[in-house]
Amino acid sequence: MPQLDLWGVLVTAVVSMVIGALWYSPLLFGKLWMKLSKVSEKEIQKMHKKSGTTRGYVLAFLSTLVMSYVLAYFIGYVGANAVLDGAVVGFLLWLGFIATVSLGTVLWEGKSFKLYVLNNMHHLISLVVMGAILATWS
Repeated sequence: MPQLDLWGVLVTAVVSMVIGALWYSPLLFGKLWMKLSKVSEKEIQKMHKKSGTTRGYVLAFLSTLVMSYVLAYFIGYVGANAVLDGAVVGFLLWLGFIATVSLGTVLWEGKSFKLYVLNNMHHLISLVVMGAILATWS
């Protein structure tokens, strides 16, 4: 079992959340995401009031923390210890699991392929950056 640096796991989870916050912000792709998701600003505000913004961010962070932990495990397991090695592990996990499984949103839920690409590019960038960080952390 690989030794995991929990500080590295925590830091990469935070980095991934920052990437997501920027990706879906109005500065980058937030408005496009809303358009492709067919969600209005009023609907988003209504969701935040109903379920609470804090609860959503806490659950998203816990989810990202699990993803970071599992990524760190795989990086340790394969012995990746350089930026490119970690990035490749992140890419392969994205390709094998996220890109493939989330394609169901297009095939079976009727979501647009553009939305699939937008969301998946976020996950790809996050996993590649997280992998690069984790591989060189210790």
